[in-house]
Amino acid sequence: MTKFRVIKHQKYYLSFSAIMVILSIIFLFTIKLNLGIDFKGGNLIQLKYPQKVEQIKVNGTLNSLISAIPQLKTKRVQFSETDNSVIIRTSQLTDAQKSEMLTQLEKNTGKYEITKDDTVGAVIGKELTVNAIKALLIGSIFIVIYITIRFELVYAIAGILALLHDVIISFGLIALFRYEIDTPFVAAILTILGYSINDTIVVFDRIRENEKKNKKNRENKPFSEIVETGINQVFTRSIYTSLTTLFSVIVLLIFGGDSLKTFSMTLFLGMLFGTYSSIFVASPLVYLMRKMKKNKNNDKKQEKSTGTTKTVNGYDEKDKVLV
Repeated sequence: MTKFRVIKHQKYYLSFSAIMVILSIIFLFTIKLNLGIDFKGGNLIQLKYPQKVEQIKVNGTLNSLISAIPQLKTKRVQFSETDNSVIIRTSQLTDAQKSEMLTQLEKNTGKYEITKDDTVGAVIGKELTVNAIKALLIGSIFIVIYITIRFELVYAIAGILALLHDVIISFGLIALFRYEIDTPFVAAILTILGYSINDTIVVFDRIRENEKKNKKNRENKPFSEIVETGINQVFTRSIYTSLTTLFSVIVLLIFGGDSLKTFSMTLFLGMLFGTYSSIFVASPLVYLMRKMKKNKNNDKKQEKSTGTTKTVNGYDEKDKVLV
């Protein structure tokens, strides 16, 4: 059986996680998320050409229109060589501006077919943002309730902290890599929540079983040893399961096309750090909180035992003397 001394070396694992979380928060506040039109409103137009299109011509045409159409300053253009398509994302355009842009593109780059033409208003974008936040909060609340009922509050707190670890790092790295945030991104985050907590619960369940066995057999093993035994028992299973899932996500990332890149990359990062947090973050946090709880209970017992001593004429009862 694999022998990982997770509790013994917990400071290294938790320090790495803390550094990654801090860096991710810095990325979120400095680089910021690249919100797509689903969240901030705008136009998304996808054009399909019968032959390979020259990127220089497309970009040159759009850049030449910036003076007439200021919204093109913040444009984003994606090219797909697999089906000769071009995806253009811009801020909100008027019908006249959109018509002018499409006319100039046809004139300079050749005929094309419009396969997608979506417009999302700013109001709809705000509504999507609020709904996305609600979905994440509701999901987290149900997870806390479930773990508290099945295990205990300490496990629930550790599980939620591990989930926050996974989500914050995923958000931070997606911001760093400048992937566009769209509605599939929210689906990816919710998937990460479910996947990560499932992996964490498997570890928690084994720790709980070992703790019950320890009490039943009166072995009096320290909780650190119980936690490490549980981690080592499920370590190989967790790694194999995660690798199998990650291989599928990598295939999706490579062959899924531009429209699924944010979704695939978010899943990849979330599952990678989710597997790490289930073993190297959640379990040490349970151990630390149990240790704090035990120390607190011991202090209360000590205070209770020393505080209830009666006194006689200013002397402790145990020290009283006959006169």
